[in-house]
Parts: sequence; C-alpha cells; structure tokens
Amino acid sequence: MSMRKVADCRKMPSEKNCSVVISGTEEEVVPLAVHHAVSDHGHEDTPELRDEVRRTLEDEV
Repeated sequence: MSMRKVADCRKMPSEKNCSVVISGTEEEVVPLAVHHAVSDHGHEDTPELRDEVRRTLEDEV
C-alpha cells in the first residue's frame, strides 16, 4: 500500500491565499495538483512544475 501524500496550496506562495488541499497516492496527487496550479493559478504545465509539486508533497498525518 502506498503512503498517502498531501499537496497543500496554503504552503505555496500565492496572491489568492488558496486553501486547497489534495491527498492520495503520489500518482493521484501530482496530476491533480498540477491541474489546479494551471487552471486556478495560471502556471504552465511543465516538467519543472511537476518536479516542484513532487518536492512539496508531505506524508499524510
């Protein structure tokens, strides 16, 4: 069983003060977090963005 991971938008610099939190396996969370970053925050879907999302994931408590 894979460790559940959390992507917490509150921990990222943002002008929107976004409070979205996404949790699940890394394979589930990364594409959802990237989609959120692109659609809600205007980022471009790049390998660098995906790497940054992976680096900021935390284990779910």
